[in-house]
Amino acid sequence: MHPPPPAAAMDFSQNSLFGYMDDLQELTIIERPVRRSLKTPEEIERLTVDEDLSDIERAVYLLSAGQDIQGTSVIANLPFLMRQNPAETLRRVLPKVREVLHVAGVEMQLAAAASFLTILQEGSVSIHTYAHSFLQVILLHLEHRDTGVSNAWLETLLSVIEVLPKETLRHEILNPLVSKAQLSQTVQSRLVSCKILGKLTNKFDAHTIKREILPLVKSFCQDVEYEVRSCMCRQLENIAQGIGTELTKSVVLPELIELSRDEGSSVRLAAFETLVNLLDIFDTDDRSQTILPLVKSFCEKSFKADESILISLSFHLGKLCHGLYGIFTPDQHLRFLEFYKKLCTLGLQQENGHNENQIPPQILEQEKKYISVRKNCAYNFPAMIVFVDPKNFHMELYSTFFCFCHDPEVPVRYTIAICFYEVSKLLNSGVYLIHKELITLLQDESLEVLDALIDHLPEILELMSTGGESSVQENKLASLPDLIPALTAAEQRAAASLKWRTHEKLLQKYACLPHIISSDQIYYRFLQRMFTIVLTNNVLPVQKAASRTLCIFLRYNRKQEQRHEVIQKLIEQLGQGKSYWNRLRFLDTCEFIIEIFSKSFFCKYFFLPAIELTHDPVANVRMKLCYLLPKVKSTLKIPADKHLLQQLEMCVRKLLCQEKDKDVLAIVKRTVLELDRMEMSMDAFQKKFYEKDLLDQEKEREELLLLEMEQLEKEKQQSDGRPMSDKTFEKKRRDTKIPTTLPRSIPISVPGPSSATLSTSKEIKKSKLIRSQSFNNQAFHAKYGNLDKCASKSSTAPYTTSVSGLAKTSVISLTDDSFRTRNASSASTSFSPSSPLPSTSRGAGTSADPKNSGSKDSQPRKATFTLSPCPHKDMRSPLVYSIFSSTTSWVRQCWNHRDQWSCAAKSPNATSSEEPSRMPLVSVLDTVLYRVLLHPDWDFSRPESLGNRKGEGAERHLLSEG
Repeated sequence: MHPPPPAAAMDFSQNSLFGYMDDLQELTIIERPVRRSLKTPEEIERLTVDEDLSDIERAVYLLSAGQDIQGTSVIANLPFLMRQNPAETLRRVLPKVREVLHVAGVEMQLAAAASFLTILQEGSVSIHTYAHSFLQVILLHLEHRDTGVSNAWLETLLSVIEVLPKETLRHEILNPLVSKAQLSQTVQSRLVSCKILGKLTNKFDAHTIKREILPLVKSFCQDVEYEVRSCMCRQLENIAQGIGTELTKSVVLPELIELSRDEGSSVRLAAFETLVNLLDIFDTDDRSQTILPLVKSFCEKSFKADESILISLSFHLGKLCHGLYGIFTPDQHLRFLEFYKKLCTLGLQQENGHNENQIPPQILEQEKKYISVRKNCAYNFPAMIVFVDPKNFHMELYSTFFCFCHDPEVPVRYTIAICFYEVSKLLNSGVYLIHKELITLLQDESLEVLDALIDHLPEILELMSTGGESSVQENKLASLPDLIPALTAAEQRAAASLKWRTHEKLLQKYACLPHIISSDQIYYRFLQRMFTIVLTNNVLPVQKAASRTLCIFLRYNRKQEQRHEVIQKLIEQLGQGKSYWNRLRFLDTCEFIIEIFSKSFFCKYFFLPAIELTHDPVANVRMKLCYLLPKVKSTLKIPADKHLLQQLEMCVRKLLCQEKDKDVLAIVKRTVLELDRMEMSMDAFQKKFYEKDLLDQEKEREELLLLEMEQLEKEKQQSDGRPMSDKTFEKKRRDTKIPTTLPRSIPISVPGPSSATLSTSKEIKKSKLIRSQSFNNQAFHAKYGNLDKCASKSSTAPYTTSVSGLAKTSVISLTDDSFRTRNASSASTSFSPSSPLPSTSRGAGTSADPKNSGSKDSQPRKATFTLSPCPHKDMRSPLVYSIFSSTTSWVRQCWNHRDQWSCAAKSPNATSSEEPSRMPLVSVLDTVLYRVLLHPDWDFSRPESLGNRKGEGAERHLLSEG
């Protein structure tokens, strides 16, 4: 459009006026197609259908008098009509479909082929009915002039052949093929016949195949058109599998040899690929005398006269190596390996001075071909390692692997990145040879290469850290000095790009790092970065992935100060953050904490900060919390966490009474019903929650191991100034059964009896108690004020016990490791802070008496209870564990009801008139244990139910012998 002239130079001449009128005409031309695209009333009338018609009647009407688009819609809806009313559809609709398809366009033909295939797959009618009604329609349109339509109908027919009976196949399909195999038929017809023959072979016996099908196969292999010969050659694989080994050797193999010398390059290529796929069928003589010379001929001609076979040859090299393994002579083996190396560098030596825009098309096409060849060689690289033996990797194939990792083309590096894990597994102890290549691929500029590599990154890093000469635990990082910078740089590149799925996947794979590198390296190089991503990233899946990985880093962190710093940041910057988005991410983090950590850990640090969000001013936060409340309640154990349960119920009650948002209120009501239906977990093991309780106990044990490992490391560092030698330290580590590194998975089996003496057990118990009290006595930073508030709320709870309190009350020495482990896991504090982070749940010490700090000078109380070992085989059962986990309350209850069990304290010769003697407290506990073993179904929450039961005679007998 011409720009309007300035007002000062406005010209009203005829030429100027005509110019403006031309502009107006351009505007009218633009609008005309829009007006013409609207439907006229007559067209709308023709498209209108009576609403009272049934589906069948409407289909018949539209196929008879409707437009093409309406007929296509009816045919596409044919499977629905067959499901709804198959008889009427076959009687009234299908004849109309046959009539329409004779003059139908491409879209209607494609819709019909798809509908017929769907009806077959759904089984709406029997096979006999389908063959009678639909098969002739399919066969009629196989030779449609449009190639796409013909292929669609052929696909439908090949699926039908799978289910048709032999007689129908013989009369309807096989017999007509004899006439279609004649040269007088069109090329399209003969191509369809070749594909049908390949499918029919598996449906008939060998005699029928030899008599009726193989003559047709030979005829097509000798066809004058190279497309027919190539198509038939590719079907020889299916025919060979159907006729067996003997006929394959006598009939198929000669045809393949002849086709491999064909004048058409596509025929030779099809013959070569078919031979490679049939290697398993031929015996050693055929491979060495017939196929190996043929393959050698292909390899020699591929560079000289027939480059068209290069791509296929490079793709099938792996199958060739596997199929011909053991047949090569040493010289042939070496020549084949050199041929592979030459293919791997094809196109890299060529350098030209042309500008990229000035490269001739032929050279561009050749470069694309060479890139495909190198890509296929990279795909077959693991097979070539097997071919040369992994022991010879460094000498034979390392330089080739180096070239793949530094190839200038992304598809080649992408392919070798996919194969990197397979290469690492094959090298096994020699995996250290490709450390540098791993760093190279991690630092690759293409995110596609990084995305392909990180699919198996945990497995690769595990092999790198444990395989080869650097398998010693302390030296595993020395072999990967550049690993951490490469990992951090890869994450930063992914974060800076728009490919957030790659970033998410990478963050998920970083969860394996605690098993690869040290806790301090994770804390300083990765953990803070995960926290930053949670706070600042704008993509929700990326934030969740970073949050979960952060929780795993926290789970395996081995320093209390670092753990508490992270916990405090999570609570202050997420749970109490100014942005509601951060508070939502805090609830996501709480969900991950419940999944990864033990119940006691969540209750201790995150329970109260989570339920405080019931007062959040944003409705979305309160709504998300309501969805989380059932999982929060599942972390509680009764009666130890009864005070937390009361606070949870109070928060839910406030939500019910004070919530004003109708959506949140509706979710609260549903959540209340779900919370009421939930069964609470008890401190004691229950049959219903047995597996979950065992898993939670295992998590507590692992958390306790972290504390003890840290303490042992501190003691080892302090031992440099004391006369204790390394041998003494190792002995102490063995006695406490603490590994030097964090186990990836601790078995859930109950430990067996210990070989340590009773005095050693007392010393270990005392040392653990000293460490636990020393953790609680250290000062904590003032910024944990909100957790102090949580502690003040829970410190008055009647069910909270402390380690120091147990130390003042009693010292129980056990000769079985199982009791000691359970007692430690129940009484000790998980993730006890170096500076006392106040707890909100069970097992949290609130104070420590300096007089009972565990020093040698401190005197224990006079009352010392020693449980004699019970010979009963069920003494290690989880139910007995649960009794010892709450020893103090049980002793009180048992002592109050000691008169009911006074019979157990009588001597065997006592008379009924004698006054029952009061049992020692240890006898009371022994009585309880024996009653547990005799009556496991008793309700132990009611002490009065322990008396006057059947079988007291047996109890007296056991007690009198015990």
